[in-house]
Amino acid sequence: MDKRKLIKIILPLCIVLVIMGIWIYKNLDTEKGMDQPISQDNAELADINEDFILEATEIDLDTLTSYGLPIIIDFGAHSCVPCKEMEPVLETMNAQMQGRAIIKFVDVWENNAAAADFPIQVIPTQVFINADGAPYVPSDDLGIEFIMYSEPDTKTHVFTVHQGGLTEEQMNIILTDMGVSE
Repeated sequence: MDKRKLIKIILPLCIVLVIMGIWIYKNLDTEKGMDQPISQDNAELADINEDFILEATEIDLDTLTSYGLPIIIDFGAHSCVPCKEMEPVLETMNAQMQGRAIIKFVDVWENNAAAADFPIQVIPTQVFINADGAPYVPSDDLGIEFIMYSEPDTKTHVFTVHQGGLTEEQMNIILTDMGVSE
């Protein structure tokens, strides 16, 4: 009889300990993930600043430029074939550039108001902004075609954009030209 009572006590206790062990393991794993690159998947777990998450539903340039980092904003759509081809490039660059540059993606078909203040004619289109908040001006021929937009009255340069997809290599060339060191 004593063995039976002992088993009735030990078995539930073991189950509780296993459950607690699993809970502790999962929570420690989440804390370890805090120093991983910021992505939309782990942002909720890590409670990370949304300004550094790749996907955006709106763009607040005042907030983004306040970080003093170069900014690349890609305007595209999840259902656009060239945009889908660029998606892994954006994900990789966002992860690699954490703390050195801000890489954002806006789906203009889902969040068309977010693109209203930018010269978007086709997708994908990338907008480039220097760390000081000024429009990026390529320093020399990088082998990448850019379009420069200026105010009609003052001729003040307001945007530098690239239309079409970019490779990781091209984005790295641009970011290096923007002052991001490897």
